[in-house]
This record gives sequence, C-alpha cells and structure tokens, in this order.
Amino acid sequence: MSDTEETKVEQTEQKPVNKNKKYRRDKPWDSEDIDHWKIEPFLPEDNKYPFLEESSFATLFPKYRENYLKQVWPLVIQALDKQGINCVLDLIEGSMTVKTTRKTYDPYAIFKARDLIKLLARSVPFPQAVKIMEDGVACDIIKIGNILRNKERFVKRRQRLIGPDGNTLKAIELLTNCYVMVQGNTVSVMGPYKGLKETRRIVIDCMNNIHPIYHIKELMIKRELAKDEKLKNESWDRFLPKFKKRNIKTKAPQKKSKKDKKAKSLFPPAQQPSKIDLQLESGEYFLKPSERAAKELQRKKEKQAENNAKRQEERQKAFIAPSEEPQKSKKRKSDEDSSITVEDLKKKFLEKAKKRKTEEASQKNKSSKTEDYIIKPKKSKKKSTK
Repeated sequence: MSDTEETKVEQTEQKPVNKNKKYRRDKPWDSEDIDHWKIEPFLPEDNKYPFLEESSFATLFPKYRENYLKQVWPLVIQALDKQGINCVLDLIEGSMTVKTTRKTYDPYAIFKARDLIKLLARSVPFPQAVKIMEDGVACDIIKIGNILRNKERFVKRRQRLIGPDGNTLKAIELLTNCYVMVQGNTVSVMGPYKGLKETRRIVIDCMNNIHPIYHIKELMIKRELAKDEKLKNESWDRFLPKFKKRNIKTKAPQKKSKKDKKAKSLFPPAQQPSKIDLQLESGEYFLKPSERAAKELQRKKEKQAENNAKRQEERQKAFIAPSEEPQKSKKRKSDEDSSITVEDLKKKFLEKAKKRKTEEASQKNKSSKTEDYIIKPKKSKKKSTK
C-alpha cells in the first residue's frame, strides 16, 4: 500500500507539460545570465578574407565648409584607417568619397563612413561626427525645407525648435539621449534608434505647427513612469496629457468697398496700335538699321541726362540752408515799470493814506453808536463811619 501511495504523490507533483514544449530538451550552454540582445564587437578575426568588390559612397558639401574640412581631414583619414576604409576629399568638385579596401574586415563599416561624411557636410563638428563609428549610435538627417512654402513661417518655426538661447533643443537632447544640429534646411540627429524616432516626430510636428513643449512634457512623464516597476508593463494612456486643438478665430478679412461699376458698352474697345504701326506713323520704320540704332541711342542719352539732372537737384537740397523764422520780441515787465513817473507814485501813496483814514473814522463812529444803547452800572457810594 505504501508503494501505491508514493506513486500517486509523484504523479501529483509532476507539472502539466505544454504540448508545444513537449519535445524540447534542456540547453545547458544557454543560461539566464546570457544577454541575447548584447551587440558583440566585430573583430578582424571574425572576417579573415577580403571583400570581392569595392564599395564606395560620395557626398557633396557646401563651399563654406571647405576650410574646416581641410583642417580636419587628416583626423578623418586616421579614424577611418582603423576600419580599413579609404577616404578622398575633392576640393575642385566639392565632394567627399569613402571606399572599401582589402584591409576592410567589417562589412557595415562602409555605411558608418557614409554617415560620417554626410554629418560633416551638414556642419556637425568632427569630434561629435566621429562617434557615429561606434556601435549602437546611428544618425538621421531630417529634411524640413520642403514642408512649408512660406519662408517667413519656416524661419519662425525652425527658431521655435531651437528655442530661446537653445533651451528647447537642449531639453530634446536630454530626453532623447541624442545630439541635434539644426542647419539650413536640414536637422541632423545622432543617437540610439529609439531617440532618433522620437526626435524625428518632434521635428516634423514642430514644422506642422505643433509646439515641441507638448512632446517634451510627454517624454518627461514617460521617463518618470518607466522608473516605477508596477507601471512598467501597463498602458500609460491615462497618465499622458491629451491636448485638444483649439481653433482660434482670426480677424475677419475686411470687405472691399465695391466701386461704381462702369457702364459696359456693347462694342469691344478699339484695338491698340502695334509697335510697327507706331513706327510707321513716326517714320522710323523706313530708316536704316544704323540710323534707327543711332536714334535709339540718342533717346537713351536724353533720358539719362534728365535722370542725372533730377539726382543732382535732390543732392543739392541737402546743402540748402533752412529758412529761419524771426524771433518774437518779448517785452519784459521791467521795461513797463520804467515808464511810471515819480508823481504817479506820490498820487498812489496819498490815495492809500486817504483810504486808511476813512476806514479808521468809520470804525470809531460805529463804536460810539453802540455805547449809547448799553446801560452802564452805577457806582455805589460807601458810607463813611465816624
């Protein structure tokens, strides 16, 4: 009985095997410690034999980059020589070329070299551009010149991507782990593939009138959510902001005032005389070609003389002195006071003295009148005691 019980326990302990994994065997060499996504460096030992054919890529560069490329080219040769790639700078044609040689061992190195010369042509400095040769670093050159037709609007939106003192561009670089360079009609981006995808979306949306700040906010929220282990594998739609497009009403276009319509005639307007008709009227048509040319030259000279005379008149206007207005003489009070004589002053003082006397006399009369109506108390006589 004990044996049967043990067999039952063993059967219950065995886990149900999936049908798909029924015939799979254990792989002792494949453990969980191994990172299957790790990119191993490609060494010369991995490809001992040279390529059968030569591959080459060429790109043009603008004239203003010529001096910089001359200075940096020895460093470019040094960097590409490690990968066994030959590079040529043609200043006459204005092009850069990269080619594989018999020393080239990495087949993908030629594509990296092609990206390097593209970035150098788009004003990316060499110390930054040479990082493209590293594994895990890619580049993307986004063309923005053909998105907008209006040049002023294009310049304004391109400046919006850079931001005040380049702050918006720095924020994009920090959030996407990419290097971004805005130059002319293109935006050069360097970094990991995920960052390139996000940067391209930001740049194209900015040129389509969606401000980069919305994408920056979204990326900041995503970065914080990625840190939380609970929310790592969940949908983040409820946390991300949803910006509604607002249609702001612009100013209504001013209606053009309808001008008085001219009365249309039933008959079409008279045909204008052609150039030959005018020449026939003036008699110029019958002149010789040399005479006609001389007449035309004389007409031009007369016109030039008139224009020169007008220019001289305009220039002479600067040397004509402006007309000065006569200053209005202002009479001072001191001049008016000087006309008063001594006799006038005497009369003035005498009049003031008379006024004072009359005022004093009137005040006395008033006081005397009031005293008549007031009853004064009688003085009591004290009896003398003998």
